[in-house]
Amino acid sequence: MRLDKFLKISRIIKRRTVAKEACEQGRVQVNGKVAKPGVEVKVDDIITVTFGTSELTVQVKKLTESCKKQDSEGMYEIIG
Repeated sequence: MRLDKFLKISRIIKRRTVAKEACEQGRVQVNGKVAKPGVEVKVDDIITVTFGTSELTVQVKKLTESCKKQDSEGMYEIIG
């Protein structure tokens, strides 16, 4: 699954266009490397998103094409 799509479906970032912009500005890393929006995300990848002065680090737990809001938090585990 594309990184920008994962960020949107998991509701880490609310809109896919915003997720795409964050990736293009270098604010998203996958496994320690700056990632473009089209990077393929796999289970157990570590994603770090920088929001201003704070950072969110999550580990991918599962990939689904769509899910309800209450199920979206099961797609990742916050590790930092």
